[in-house]
Amino acid sequence: MPTKVAVPQHLTNVLFYRKSKTICAENSFHNMANHDVIIVGAGMAGLTCATYLNRFGIKPLVIEASDAVGGRVRTDAQDGYLLDRGFQILLTAYPEAKQLLNYDALDLKTFQSGALIRLNGGFSTMSDPFKEPSKFISTLLSPVGSLIDKLKVLKLSQEVSKESTEDFFTTQGTDTLSFLQAYGWSEDMIANFFKPFFGGVFLENELATSSNFFRFVFKQFYNGEAAIPARGMQAIPTQLANQLPAGAIQLATRVEKITGNTVLLSDGQTLTANSIVIATDATQADRLLNRSQQRTFNTTTCTYFAADRSPLTEKMLALNPNRLSVVHNVCVPSDIAPSYAPDGKSLISVSTQGISGVDEQKLTAHIVQELTSWFGEEVKTWKYLRTYYLPESLEKYTESTPPSSLKIAQNLFECGDHVAYPSLNAAMATGRKVAEMIANQ
Repeated sequence: MPTKVAVPQHLTNVLFYRKSKTICAENSFHNMANHDVIIVGAGMAGLTCATYLNRFGIKPLVIEASDAVGGRVRTDAQDGYLLDRGFQILLTAYPEAKQLLNYDALDLKTFQSGALIRLNGGFSTMSDPFKEPSKFISTLLSPVGSLIDKLKVLKLSQEVSKESTEDFFTTQGTDTLSFLQAYGWSEDMIANFFKPFFGGVFLENELATSSNFFRFVFKQFYNGEAAIPARGMQAIPTQLANQLPAGAIQLATRVEKITGNTVLLSDGQTLTANSIVIATDATQADRLLNRSQQRTFNTTTCTYFAADRSPLTEKMLALNPNRLSVVHNVCVPSDIAPSYAPDGKSLISVSTQGISGVDEQKLTAHIVQELTSWFGEEVKTWKYLRTYYLPESLEKYTESTPPSSLKIAQNLFECGDHVAYPSLNAAMATGRKVAEMIANQ
């Protein structure tokens, strides 16, 4: 990685936010003795909670251990490329996102509906004919599933479109694979479409994730678009952070312990608040709550390359049904949002799921070898940029996952997708609900 990073103009707001907010916080942080609310963690849950509290007239102080807001929703700039930390998208139909985010200001760029499936040495197109009428014939003739399989996709789309978010998570579910089989899809359709597509969403290859969550996500794809902001995924938390008052966020500040209404920082400083919200990831939340809980996570690795041109012909995700390979999906973010790469260049993202520990050099070599068989010798000219290994990307969510309480004690709360279901919508929903609880006390 180069020691000096060229920062594109469109990243100014994302990257220089870190410095400006830190300075603002330093000017006022030590002058605040007792706070209305202290929120530990400036990820999507914490920022959502802070945004709603601010709207309710309650002043939050958000404490973040890292050097920027976003939590797992972060974007790095390297050599003029925007590298999201792991392949991520925003589903525009998420009810919480629609309610809180300004999509126009995010300058969202959308994927074409559907996916390219790698089969028999080539690609077959699977798309929603209502969103992509020009792909109707290619989808109909695709060897991925039968005509009956494709009609069942439309049937389920219509069924889930009538359900509310609460309905999905209050009924008895099963695992996704069992649900698909019971619904009547063929094994071919499950293996060649559902496993690579939704396995990529869940970050697990067996579709052991709860069918309730599958149906919820299925609705989001049907009712909205998959998108990325022109300035990278971190533009989403940055938008929320920029709406908070100066001094509301303190970066590079680690919390060691919470006792009653007191927060002990790693530098020995103590802060007090009427209410405290833990909005960290699951591991840090367990540490702060002195909670011994066995958790299992779905892991993913994202490897980025720079190329002179895109290897794909559609603005879609390319999926590999062969889950034993090192390439599970391929995306070219710069095809969707050209600002992800310098002019005349392409950014290529390759996702690999389920591997424990990563030898970056060996993994990259295997990826190049496999993709050379897909796209030809040109792959060997791609420039390796960076690998992101995310061992705790999403907590496993099955039909037996128990619901968690957002209220831990009288003045102690917890929010984040780990207390609900694994998605950006859940992070935002729990943040909003905690803010409402505090406002109604």
